[in-house]
Amino acid sequence: MNTMLFILSASLPVIIYLATLVIIDSYKLVKYTSILAAILYGCAAALISLILNNILLDFLKIDLSLYAKYLAPIIEETFKASFIIILIWRRKTGFLVDAAINGFAIGTGFALVENLYYLHTLGDGYLLLWIIRGFGTAIMHGGTTAIFALLSINYSSRYPQKKTVIFLPGLFGAIFIHSFFNHFIFSPLVMTVGQLVILPLLTMLVYTRSENALQEWLEAGMDVDVWLLDYINTGRVYQTKVGEYLESLKARFPGEVVGDMLCYVRLHLELALRAKGILMLQEQGFPIPDDLEIREKLQELEYLEKSIGKTGRLALSPILHTGIQEHWQLGMIRKK
Repeated sequence: MNTMLFILSASLPVIIYLATLVIIDSYKLVKYTSILAAILYGCAAALISLILNNILLDFLKIDLSLYAKYLAPIIEETFKASFIIILIWRRKTGFLVDAAINGFAIGTGFALVENLYYLHTLGDGYLLLWIIRGFGTAIMHGGTTAIFALLSINYSSRYPQKKTVIFLPGLFGAIFIHSFFNHFIFSPLVMTVGQLVILPLLTMLVYTRSENALQEWLEAGMDVDVWLLDYINTGRVYQTKVGEYLESLKARFPGEVVGDMLCYVRLHLELALRAKGILMLQEQGFPIPDDLEIREKLQELEYLEKSIGKTGRLALSPILHTGIQEHWQLGMIRKK
């Protein structure tokens, strides 16, 4: 009975916090299957880190306290961060909110396995220890990975051409916070209470900023998409600056390729509007209607991508504003 109480004390706080993050996401940006995948990855990262930590401790012959302060945070935060890096590289996350949820889910899985390991290793101990691990260490693991995800998605939006260095500020920040936590400069109880005050405030600030930015992106992006699509469909696109730009591409590409480029822009706009519409429906809690034409349009888009090639897609990027959010919305459509 005591063992079950200890497990619940160490596990429930981080699970409840993750569930709260998911519930207050009004746009429902992250699917439950994606959250489960992030949790499972966090579990795997914890197992690998525990094995590697034990190997290095035996090999280096250094004090456990010293190792926990400096080396363990580097190894653990790097393994946790790698899943977020993959998501950003593959354009599977595009906004602060879904980045925070994915990051905290990874930390949740990591904390669950780590707490079970220490429960097995240390024995039952006493209740206060597992309460502190549940509200302190477990929340810390979720919080550091969420912070890494937030900083990384921010830098990836600002510097889309930089594929690696954008992750360094977030990784250094996560390692620093983890190391500071393990130094126990303050008592574990004080650290836990401070964390429970600061983290919810930080979360609400991030969610408010992200939802405002998402709303602005939806409204501005939809206005531009509707305007440009209307000009393309009515044959008036060459009366616009966009048309002038497309006309200038004829000097660099064959005429049939430029024609495919125009078709690509039209399809891209139609799918982008569909994605923005889905987000608005989800925000209002309405069901998402099936669209049988989506699959055909996606197949046509893939054909046109091959037809115009990588150089052609780069040439169209000033028109389509192909940043991380734009890539993300097409990824969302493909999942529907």
